[in-house]
Amino acid sequence: MAKPKKHEKEPNHERWLVSYADFITLLFAVFVTLYAMGQSDKEKIEQVMQSMRESFGFTATGSAPRPAVLDSSDMRIMPSIAPDLTNKGRGQGKNADSKGRIRATEKDFQAIKSSIEAYLIKQGAQDKVNVGINRRGLVVSLKEAGFFDSGSAIVKESAYPLLAKVAESLSAYSNPVRVEGHTDTMPISSVQFPSNWELSTARATNIVHFLTRSYDFDPGAISAAGFGEYRPIADNNTAEGRSKNRRVDIVLLSGEGERGEPERAQ
Repeated sequence: MAKPKKHEKEPNHERWLVSYADFITLLFAVFVTLYAMGQSDKEKIEQVMQSMRESFGFTATGSAPRPAVLDSSDMRIMPSIAPDLTNKGRGQGKNADSKGRIRATEKDFQAIKSSIEAYLIKQGAQDKVNVGINRRGLVVSLKEAGFFDSGSAIVKESAYPLLAKVAESLSAYSNPVRVEGHTDTMPISSVQFPSNWELSTARATNIVHFLTRSYDFDPGAISAAGFGEYRPIADNNTAEGRSKNRRVDIVLLSGEGERGEPERAQ
């Protein structure tokens, strides 16, 4: 007698659901990871911005009044952005100082200039900073439009990353630094700034405070000066010329430039 035929199983048309569920699970995990990474970056950026606000004397709340122009009692080193000033990665020979800084030469000036200019191009900020080399040394010129409001000596919050990049580029070298404030010929007269001399000096001094407190520049090797409208680099009779004259120059001095500086006490 013949055996009865077994009933064939019907094909399972829903097996694709298993693969689909695996795909959705993996996709969910990817988005969770990306979200977590994005949140971490935001926290880091906020920490950096907060530390720079504190360094320039801004309080955490927007309702508090701004500090006096030269009031630095609230300024402090910003560990989240300050560079590593140990000997790691710095000069190790007899030409290095106690903090591993080396003396910049003409070759170093060219390297610093190239580094800053590459950063400016990347950030689209070529119109805010100009870098040049002359007999005095390396000159990093911070234009007013990118760093200060008109008639103010308080550095704009939006300029902090650019200023930090400049400071980091110069902090590896032991050359003396001169910070020089300049204005155009448009007069200013206020309780805070009776003339352009006071305004240019206050701007230079605020930059010096940042360099010495946030990036550990040697206070004995850095100075601030205000020239007002008396050292123009362009024609003050045009708007474009006046814009070029409103600036703060950070000068990393060469040997020739240093000879004009007062001698340091031993």
